[in-house]
Amino acid sequence: MEIHALRAQGWTISAIARHVNADRKTVRAYLNGTRVPGVRQRSVPDEFAPFVEYCRVRLADDPHLWAVTLHDEIRELGYPGGYSTFTRAVRELKLRPHCEPCAAAKGRDHAIIAHPAGEETQWDWLELPDPPAAWGVGQHAHLLVGALSHSGKWRGVLADAEDLPHLVEALDAVVRRLGGLTRRWRFDRMATVCSPTSGRLTAAFAAVAKYYGVAVDVCPPRHGNRKGVVEKANHSAAQRWWRTLPDGISVEAAQSGLDKRAVLMDERRRTRDGVKVSVAELAAGERLRPPPAAPYPAQLEVVRVVSAQALVSLRGNQYSVPPGMTGTRVVVRLRLGADRIQIATVGGAVVAEHQRAADGAGSIVRAEHHVIALETAVLKAFSDGRPCKHKTRRPPSQAAQAEAARLRGMPDSDPAARVVIDLAAYAAVAARLNQSPPSPTDGQAINDKRNDKERA
Repeated sequence: MEIHALRAQGWTISAIARHVNADRKTVRAYLNGTRVPGVRQRSVPDEFAPFVEYCRVRLADDPHLWAVTLHDEIRELGYPGGYSTFTRAVRELKLRPHCEPCAAAKGRDHAIIAHPAGEETQWDWLELPDPPAAWGVGQHAHLLVGALSHSGKWRGVLADAEDLPHLVEALDAVVRRLGGLTRRWRFDRMATVCSPTSGRLTAAFAAVAKYYGVAVDVCPPRHGNRKGVVEKANHSAAQRWWRTLPDGISVEAAQSGLDKRAVLMDERRRTRDGVKVSVAELAAGERLRPPPAAPYPAQLEVVRVVSAQALVSLRGNQYSVPPGMTGTRVVVRLRLGADRIQIATVGGAVVAEHQRAADGAGSIVRAEHHVIALETAVLKAFSDGRPCKHKTRRPPSQAAQAEAARLRGMPDSDPAARVVIDLAAYAAVAARLNQSPPSPTDGQAINDKRNDKERA
């Protein structure tokens, strides 16, 4: 301000430099506007500059992409900077587009709830939109997420559906991934656990809770913040894992990627009693009880379609059925904890029973009698005759001609009804067209003859 004021009074640059005790080049740069007071020029190249356009495009395509997810992506592309430097550059360059609905959201107060170690596990279904078509689960994939309330450690398992057997299977898998059982489980008002209106546990799920030796708490209606730990885990799973899941990935590969992401999330830092600790360190002090040796014996039923090789897919493996069922729908029955599966028709008739292979092993389990029956059916249908000749001339038969005549409205039984074309008429017309046109004198002679006839 003083430099501009003195310049406006007619001072020279040298006089202003001596007065403010600055270099003349600095004064001249301030007056020209090429430098801004308080802003230093970088002495080294900007590490973020090569990645600006990529971040701009990604945030333009997805304005709600988490900054930490975008930071993971550009780290893989070679960005050497830290997370705080990255977020500061995103804010300064205003790379994230403005979202009016999100900006208009209002905050609200939240109560602080104590979560003793080993006391509570929070559960919730997360419906993930637009899963890969090869999964065959419809418009949403189903992910059950369980989170330890004290430490914030969470794990998730993909399921084919959200009915009680699949819920029990996913619960058991998540419990084993978390490392054990807490004393209580907390759910929202999902219909497989309780009555959505009254909140009373169903008899079927009460047996499940008794088997695992846990007490069940149901959140009051419209109190999603009561299970905020698992809600935050849902948000992390959706943004850090599902949002960038590639197309064409298998369910087993997706589950493996989710497990790796959840383990990385255990490195998050927390402050407890003024001490910085990680989620993994807090989880180590949860004092969890070991789960039962086998899961609760619920029976799963999933519908599958028989392939052309008389095989049925289940959990990354294939199981054989008798031949002749290609394209039909069958029901695969699996009891949790058992080592055998049954394959039945939709009507309930059991057509095959197999030893269950490990999930995701890629095994093909075929019964010997199914192999023999399939080979017999294939050989029986095989023919060693010469193939048909496709270049043979075969005009329409008498029957085909009669049917074509009927479609045209020409009865083939009445010869008088047939239309006969005389080619002599065409010849006469062609002869007249081939004659040269009459000359003007010939036309006058014709007119004279016509006038003589009229007088006569």
